[in-house]
Amino acid sequence: MKRALLSLSLLAVLPFAASAAENANGLNYNYVEGGYTATNTDSGDSDGWGLNASAAFTPNWSVFGAYSNQKIDNTDVDFDQWRLGVGYNHQLGGSNTDLVTRAAYEKFDAGAGANFDGYSVEAGVRSALTTNLEGYALAGYENGDEFDGDFYGRLGAQVKFNQNWGINGDVKFSSGDTQWFVGPRFSW
Repeated sequence: MKRALLSLSLLAVLPFAASAAENANGLNYNYVEGGYTATNTDSGDSDGWGLNASAAFTPNWSVFGAYSNQKIDNTDVDFDQWRLGVGYNHQLGGSNTDLVTRAAYEKFDAGAGANFDGYSVEAGVRSALTTNLEGYALAGYENGDEFDGDFYGRLGAQVKFNQNWGINGDVKFSSGDTQWFVGPRFSW
């Protein structure tokens, strides 16, 4: 049910995204991507699949969402993570770089009462390094009802094959774990 609601929400904003497909410096905030995701912690590792999407509704504002399902290694336990938020981007000078800020509602659900709600905020830069390579670096903070606040860093890159297709990779480093994602991205 949650997956369907998230998917429908993201699809509902697609018509508004057509007019805001690419900002002035060529960075595109309209995409959907799916792929492999993993989490490494001191107490155990997990992996599975994830789906991420973003849709710009003006040249500077976008909504984004993410969903992943991972299974903890050597157990029958799996968990769902999702986030839904809004982002703002602002071109820095005449360069191919944007200042990016984002805020999101976050949910972790492992069943059996292990459900946590929270929020995250992050800020950083995203840049078109070449015509076929983008990179970003963000610093963030997350907090929730069942866990204390934690600062994190996020690094990512996209290699573009053409205007619509590419491969994206993302790594999130925090004091308790490292999460990463890699998979194909379709941009419009």
